[in-house]
Formats: sequence, structure tokens, C-alpha cells
Amino acid sequence: MEDGPGKSKSFDVVIVGAGISGINCAYRLQSHLPHLRYVVLEGREDIGGTWDLFRFPGVRSDADLHTYGFEWNRWPFDHPIAEGPLITAYLQDTVSKFSIRERIRFKHQVRSANWSSATRRWNFRVDHDGDSLSFESRWFVMATGYFNYESPREAPIPGLSDFQGDVIHPQFWPPSYDYDAKRVAIIGSGSTATTLLPHLAKRAAEVTMVQRSPSYVLSFENADRGPSWLRKWLPLSVALMYERLWFLVVPYCFILLCKLWPAKARDQLRQHAVERLPKSVDADVHFRPRYDPCDQRMCISPGGDFFQALHRNARVVTGRIQGMQGRQIQLEGGLTVDADLIVTATGLRMRFGAGIHVQVDGDGVSWTESFMWNRAMVENVPNMVFMIGYITSAWTLGVDNTAIYLVRILKDMQRRGDAVAVPRRPKGSKIATSGIFKLSSTYVAEGNKEMPVYGAKGPWKPRIHPPLDWLHARWGTVLQTCISPDD
Repeated sequence: MEDGPGKSKSFDVVIVGAGISGINCAYRLQSHLPHLRYVVLEGREDIGGTWDLFRFPGVRSDADLHTYGFEWNRWPFDHPIAEGPLITAYLQDTVSKFSIRERIRFKHQVRSANWSSATRRWNFRVDHDGDSLSFESRWFVMATGYFNYESPREAPIPGLSDFQGDVIHPQFWPPSYDYDAKRVAIIGSGSTATTLLPHLAKRAAEVTMVQRSPSYVLSFENADRGPSWLRKWLPLSVALMYERLWFLVVPYCFILLCKLWPAKARDQLRQHAVERLPKSVDADVHFRPRYDPCDQRMCISPGGDFFQALHRNARVVTGRIQGMQGRQIQLEGGLTVDADLIVTATGLRMRFGAGIHVQVDGDGVSWTESFMWNRAMVENVPNMVFMIGYITSAWTLGVDNTAIYLVRILKDMQRRGDAVAVPRRPKGSKIATSGIFKLSSTYVAEGNKEMPVYGAKGPWKPRIHPPLDWLHARWGTVLQTCISPDD
């Protein structure tokens, strides 16, 4: 949807980002507050966010699509874990079906946003096809996720510049790259690495995952939609609702069990891996993580594809890289890995606010150490909402709660005649803090240093219980004394 004469640039709400968070927020606004005028500004040429950007072989969700998909447009397919193209098709169908696409302005890159207390509006500077445009709105919704799409995380890999083969970061996978019959080394052991390995192994001569330390890999049947007998007696709409509820409750209970009885969970997950590994693989070396389950994201192997590849032309080696020589990776202890291609699956660079320069009355806003209110707004920043989801559960569950908070705030302000809402901590209050993402992964620890924080009590504490958070977002007390009209 291009700009042109007569196109309005003044709105009630500007949503930045047309990924799953922005699409969900757009639907909630138009269905609950149809009189509001909103627009979605998307810097890329199409919708999808992460799913439009990442194109590496086998890219897929690492959460089930029954809860990662929209509550208001159920995931219709049998398999709960899906690859990127199918997710993109689902999103395309959604924006067309619910008349959201015509509200999206593509190739509109937001560079700065400035709140004016005098006008009680946000003013945006936007780049579009080389032109600088101005937009304004009463509310600003940041739905840009938490990854840096332009700059990947560059983990220090000794001697990588000396490697004489090809080097690719998954975030920028060349669409026409031919890895047929090549020896591939994947450096990393997270979700991206465990996704890449079975797909690369289909065409490569051999694939080796080089990990500094092991991760948990959980396998399950990808056609499993929960107990199937009940679906035979339910209408489709009820069956889809039942499946979403199943995937909301069961994984949450699994996470609770891991946190309550971590030693038992470790043993069960190790045994789970042992039963699927070739006899030649030492599970105690390669599949015994140093951390407890759910301290980091768990790697998913739908249909057991990761373990199946290890029975063919894939393997895992564990150790620290010392350097490179020619087309060979040298590890401590004398172990070597021959490779024609190195894939650096070492994590992503996290970024809060998509690099948009945000100001309040001309003063730049620093997100670091600022408190999050109900995981939706940042203290002392008026009329602004961040779409932040869960990191150990489906992202969409969290951002949908945030969208519901926004709807409730707007309705309450309309009823009271207020124009501005600002989260404020009581003066002189001292609250213990914690990072916004509670994982021990290196890339998360690095990213948390530049992000807002949670408090330990009240509306500043994190939302980490999806079923309870779902209830609170819809019926709990939202507008508390810490969010009020601007003074």
C-alpha cells in the first residue's frame, strides 16, 4: 500500500512491524475498537517479520503453531511444528481474510519517534523509497520483536578468518547456495543448529555439529495434536479450540515439572536422547547439558529428524575450537573436523526497540534499567506499548495478552476522557530487578544488558505463567495507581 496524495499520516495508533505481533495487535484493535484509525508501518517489502527474513534450509517454528498461531484464526494444519513457508502462507491468508493487509504500508522504515507533551501525540520520521515522511499518532505500538535483523551475533571463533572454505551465517543464507556433496560443519548447539543438521544432511556428504557444550533435544511425533479420539466427535471449530487449549496447558505443565524437579527432568531427557541415538554416540559427552532443563530454550526435533540424521551421515563433536588450518577445524585434545562449509549458528543479536531513536519531549529514552509495566509498557514513556511475548512458551501467547491490555487501557481512557497514560513507580520505591528474558544462554545474557528490567512485585513483575496471564489480561486489574494520566 503506497503513500500518495490524500493518504492520511495521522492516526490513533501506529503499529511498527507487520510480523506476527503486529498482525495480532491490528486484529485486536479493529475487532474491539473499530472506530480507531490505525496503520501498520513495515520496513520490509512483505509481512512475516522473522519468517520473511530467515531462509536457511528447514527454518521452522520451535513452538507449536496451535499456540504460536492466532487465537482468533486457528492453525488449521495437522502438524504443530511447521516450516517457514507454511507459516508465511498462514500469515498471508490471515491478513487477507481479516482485511488487515490494506492497513499495512510496506517499505516504510521508522527511524525516529518523538513524543510531544504539548500536542499529546507521537511524531514519526519514516524512510520510504528514499523519501523522508512524517506520521503522527496518539499511541505507538512497537511490534518489531527482539532480534537485530541487520547485524547478526558474531561469536568469537578462533581462526575463522583463516578457514579456506565457505562461511555462512544462517541469518543471511544465500538462496542459491549449493551444498550438495559438501562436508558441512555447523558451529553451535541451539535451535538453529538442530534444525539445520537434518536438512543439510539430506544433500551434504556429511554434516558435523561442533558444540562447545550440549543442549537438550526433545523429539516428538509432529502429527500429534493431543488425544485424537475426542476430535471424532467435535465440530471443527471446537476441535481447534480444544487443541489450542491442549498445547497451552500440557507444555506449561512440562515446564513446571522441569523447574520443580530439575534432577528428575534431566535424567528423563537424557534417557529420551539415549533411546534415539546410535550406539556409537557417547550420550554422557554429547547429550548431558551442564544446565537444568528450561534454563535455556529446549531444542525441538519434530519426528525425531535430528536423531535420525545421526544414524546416517551426521555426527556431533563436543569441545572448544583452537583454530583453523586450511579446510579443517582443530579442537582441543587433537580432534579435527574437515569441512568445505562452516555455518555459524552461534545465536542472534538481541535488540530492544528495533534501533528506532525514541524521544520524549526531545530527550532520548534509554531502555536499559527502565522498568516494564505488566510486560507491556515502559515506565515514564507515555502512550507506548511493546509487544513482548514468552521465550520458553509460544511468543504469540504473550503478545496477545499485551494487545488485550492495550484494548482495555484504550477503552478505560475513552470512558474517563483521558488522553495520556504513563506507567510510574511510586517515588522513592526500591524494587529488586531481574532481566527481561530469564534464560542463561550467552546471547540472552548479552541482550539483557541493553534492555528494560522487571521488578519483583506488583505490576512490574514478569509474566511467566501463560494460563494465569491469559486470565489476568482479560479480567484482572490492569489500570492500577502506577499508570495514570500524565501530569
